[in-house]
Amino acid sequence: MDPVQTVQLAGSVAAEHDLSMWALFMRADIIVKMVMIALLLASFWCWAIIFDKVLRLRALWQRAEQFEENFWSGGSLEELYDRIGSRPLDPMSAIFVAAMREWRRSAAKGLADKEAARVSLPQRIDRVMHVTLGREMDILERHLGVLASTGSTAPFIGLFGTVWGIMNSFQSIAATKNTSLAVVAPGISEALFATALGLVAAIPAVIAYNKISTDLDRYAKRLENFSGEFGAILSRQLEEKV
Repeated sequence: MDPVQTVQLAGSVAAEHDLSMWALFMRADIIVKMVMIALLLASFWCWAIIFDKVLRLRALWQRAEQFEENFWSGGSLEELYDRIGSRPLDPMSAIFVAAMREWRRSAAKGLADKEAARVSLPQRIDRVMHVTLGREMDILERHLGVLASTGSTAPFIGLFGTVWGIMNSFQSIAATKNTSLAVVAPGISEALFATALGLVAAIPAVIAYNKISTDLDRYAKRLENFSGEFGAILSRQLEEKV
């Protein structure tokens, strides 16, 4: 065997026993490659959602602190409503604006001075705040299902790729009739790589889903407390008009 053939043979043997991630991906079956690509895309998508939710929640907490500071500063609610305008920047401001808009609409029609309307006005305001709260929370919870679905299905998708890869490895063993570790290891490594990718996608998704859900529940409770307090303030103002 000439030196060129020797170098080529050595290179092919080294390539066959290369267990780097890229080499495992390139040697994998087309089905296993599709599984790996799907898991990688799911992982990137989950991380994008995680960063978006974490940054948004942090900004919302800061805006809620600023709004409550202005709300409880003792200033006029009418001035605060005019300052916020028709485009609130956070859910708490949106709840406040929705309630004040209903209050002003009733006052403009003179309903606040009528006995029947005065009784139903607090109920309408509470209903408006409840609807606004639900709509804002639906927006915040958008795409959380992706984290839940990825966390629950990614390990099984990776396991499917592993089973498929092991089947191909066994077929190769049967074809070559060689069961040495040098022959078996690359195929098994390719198959297990799919399971590893499934876990890489699933574990952060599950942890982030639980953490973000807990933070959203705390934020929703804060909005509910504000709605109740603001509803009580408006009810007292109605009673003072009697």
